[in-house]
Amino acid sequence: MALLAAAWHDLLWFLPAWHNIVGTVGVLLILAAYLLVQTGRVSSESLRWSIMNGVGAALVLVSLSVDVNLPAIFIESAWVVISLYGVYRWYRRRASRQTSTSEDGSGI
Repeated sequence: MALLAAAWHDLLWFLPAWHNIVGTVGVLLILAAYLLVQTGRVSSESLRWSIMNGVGAALVLVSLSVDVNLPAIFIESAWVVISLYGVYRWYRRRASRQTSTSEDGSGI
């Protein structure tokens, strides 16, 4: 049994830990969001931008819960809060547009 466990360990030594995979996916989401804004394919006021940044930062926070780094935890937590605010603003703007469309009769 020990031989089997040693062989399994030798086979999988090169695979990254789960938390590094999760954190890397988070970083890739944040970078993709930034690239989309910089190339003009997404607006920084869009729901997609806020969700990509918020989910990405949350995934990095999951990774940081295993390998603690306080400055990184601080900035990723701030990024989640700011992204949640962006989602809130997006929904407020949407509700405002729907209300103004209903009031002027053009929504019919």
